[in-house]
Parts: sequence; structure tokens; C-alpha cells
Amino acid sequence: MKQTYFHSVTLDKEKCMGCTNCIRRCPTEAIRVRDGKARIIKERCIDCGECIRVCPYHAKQALTDPFSSIEKFKYKIALPAPALYGQFHNVRDINVILNGLKEIGFDDVYEVARAAEIVTIATMDLLMQKKLEMPVISTACPAILRLIRVRFPSLIKNLLPLNAPMDLAAKLARRRAIEKKGIPPEDIGVFFISPCPAKVTTLHEPLGEDTSPVDGVIAISEVYKKLAPILGSLKPKEKLVRAGLKGVNWCHSGGEAKALSKDAYLAVDGIDNVISVLESLEDNQISHVEFVEACACAGGCVGGPLTVENGYAARARIEQISKKLTSYETERELPQIDLEDVLISKPIEYVPILKLDDDRAVAMQKMQEMKAIEERLPKLDCGSCGAPSCKALAEDVVRGFGREIDCIHNLRSKVNELVREISELEM
Repeated sequence: MKQTYFHSVTLDKEKCMGCTNCIRRCPTEAIRVRDGKARIIKERCIDCGECIRVCPYHAKQALTDPFSSIEKFKYKIALPAPALYGQFHNVRDINVILNGLKEIGFDDVYEVARAAEIVTIATMDLLMQKKLEMPVISTACPAILRLIRVRFPSLIKNLLPLNAPMDLAAKLARRRAIEKKGIPPEDIGVFFISPCPAKVTTLHEPLGEDTSPVDGVIAISEVYKKLAPILGSLKPKEKLVRAGLKGVNWCHSGGEAKALSKDAYLAVDGIDNVISVLESLEDNQISHVEFVEACACAGGCVGGPLTVENGYAARARIEQISKKLTSYETERELPQIDLEDVLISKPIEYVPILKLDDDRAVAMQKMQEMKAIEERLPKLDCGSCGAPSCKALAEDVVRGFGREIDCIHNLRSKVNELVREISELEM
């Protein structure tokens, strides 16, 4: 049976001009340009949003939930990603932002940064038990998680077997509403306010769970439009801040790793940099590292494609406002959570992409054909054929959705040869 995939990154063909910017930047070679329009190969896409960031015509878009979707539920809970806190130039108090979320329609707020602190404690416990494969790779970034599952399967054993803070926050927020408010589960809607499209994908294809504890994902950019006009004059009605410095700092590169209070860590951000590090890990070229934090977006979540503010400016702003926070250092200051609440319940599995053929013998034959075609190509990887590399074009030809003459360099050579032969005939 053919596997289906949900993707939060979509293409508007009407806006696409076939410029090839996206095929050059896609980390998994998931985009082709054919007949003047881009095409996303769903099996390869990891929803990192890099194509959204680089498309000058805004033809790539993120499929998120509209803000109005919260009205489907009687009791609405907001899960703000800490990256939200750095979006407002006139706000220096996180509590103002959290109260603002209740002003625009939410009944309750549960900070994802608070769940991040719990995940940090669980990670420290697992590291102390020394039962994990070293180096341990964070599972917080869903784009990197899928990248490893489709491109670096040998590193799956190194993945931290814990739920991301978003999922844990959703579970805890729903449980709190049921236990303290007596609200029926079916009346509760839990919405993550997201800096990136990959979180939408995890909603529809949750890791290690049959269903996601999150009911919807709303872009930070959409929530910003409702919050920005009211925050300047808003007087907080209640104290909603519960997260400390360590949890809030998860929003930028190095925050998760530093919270573990360990020296032997590696924090890498930006999809190209991450791939370079993963390749080195795969080849055993990096040693003496216990923990690897990898973020697809430059600068971490503050650099996500669904944010409003420049990522570096947002980080500086968060560092300023987070000075007021008290860091939660011990488990006594956090909800008592069993490790089972945080652990991923099912094993993380390899996701094979685009096998050449189900029949091994046929697949080997196609592989040989692909190598022969690649040898005939100029190896310039210029992208003018609509594929990101000569190897990718060779693969496209074998699969039946590309032609060797799509290579303009080979086509030019053939045309010149034909002109030469015609000239000789006329002599």
C-alpha cells in the first residue's frame, strides 16, 4: 500500500514563476521545477519551511489553522511558543503577553516553556542513567526529527525518546482543565502558537502517538496581528507566568542544551549546518559530545518562517525580558510528572522515501541505469534542468518524470552537433 503524507508546506502554482530558488535551498531535494512551475515531492519534504523563506513570489505557504478555529470549542487553551515573546518591540513583560492571549479569546494559557523545563529534567534523568546511545540528539525540532528519519536512519538510535514540549504542554494543560475546572474533555480545545510549519505536520502525524494532544496550530504571525494593537495599554489582571529562564531560552539556539548544565554539548542551527553535523556524526567524526541540539531554523525557533520579527532582534528582546524570570532549578518547583508522561510511547522508525522499485532486482537495475545517466551529465549541479543536481536529474529520468534533454548543457551540445551535421550535408 502506498504511504500517504500530510504536509503543512503547500505550493500556490499561480504565484510560482519557476525561478529555481527553492530547489537550490531544499535540504532533502524535495522540489523540482517542470514546465515553468515548482513541484513538491511529498515523500521527501520535511516541512522545514526553507522554501517559504526563500521564495520571492510567496508561492510556498504554510497550512496552519485560522484563529477562528478556536471557536469550535467551549474552553480554549493557548500554548504559546516562547518565540512569541520576542515579537513585540514595546513589551518587556512576558506576563503582559500571556494576559493578552486571554484578552483576544483564550480562556487559559499554558506556557510551552514550562513544559520545556520538565523535558529538561527528564533528559537529565535519562542521561544520568547512562542507558542512551551517545551522543543523544534532541527531538524538539520536528523538521530535524523527520530529516533524520528519512535521510540519516543510522542516527535514529541516538534520538532522545521524549515528547517535544508542545505535546507535553498540551497534555498537562488539558489535564489541568479537567481536574481543576471540571470541564468535559470534548469541550476543551488546545492550540499551539507556532513559529514554524513543521509543528502542523506533527499535529496530523504525531510521533509515537495515535493522535496528537494538540487540537490546532496557529501561526505566530496571525496571533501577532491580534495582540500587537492591545499590548501597549494592557494592564495584566493576573499573574500567569510560571516558566523560568531555562524554559524560555529554549526558543533560541543553545537554550535547550545549556539548560542541561553540561559542558559536552553541541548546539547547531540552520538546516545546512545541521546536515553537515549529522553527516559528521554518521561518519563518527565528532567525539566527546553527550548531547546534540539541532534546529532547522537559523538562530533556533526565533528564526522560524511563521514569525514576524527578525530572529536576531527577537532573541535580543527575549534575553532582555527574561532577566525578570526566576529559573526553576529543581523538580519541586514543577508539576510532579512521571517519566512515563514524557517518554515517547512508540519507537521512532525509519521512513523510506521513493524506493526505485519494490522488486530488489529491478531496483538494482534502475540504480545502474541511474549511474550511467549521471555519467553522461556534466556534473555541474546548476539546477537549470529543474532538478537540484545532476544525480537528482538522473534519478528523475529513471523514475519517468524527467528527460536527459532537460539538461540545457547536454541539449546545447546536441544542438551544436546537429548544426554541424547539417552544415556538412550542405557542403
